[in-house]
Amino acid sequence: MADILYFGRLSDVTGKPSESVALPSNVSHARDLRSWAEARFQAEGVFLEPTVRIAVNGEIVDDAHPLANANEIAFMPPVGGG
Repeated sequence: MADILYFGRLSDVTGKPSESVALPSNVSHARDLRSWAEARFQAEGVFLEPTVRIAVNGEIVDDAHPLANANEIAFMPPVGGG
């Protein structure tokens, strides 16, 4: 199982701040996770935005990073301030 965290507006899109899920066998890299989440939540491109970062076990990774079900994975939108 993977613990997936959704921060900021992504929790609004998913309707939850986190969940534990078994990743499908075709989700082996961060880029696959983006596509899977996008289709699963019908998110109108939100998960595919390059400004949405993915962290695995607390480390920000690129889309080529491999995933394993034992990981904690976080989707993080850009942070604004003022």
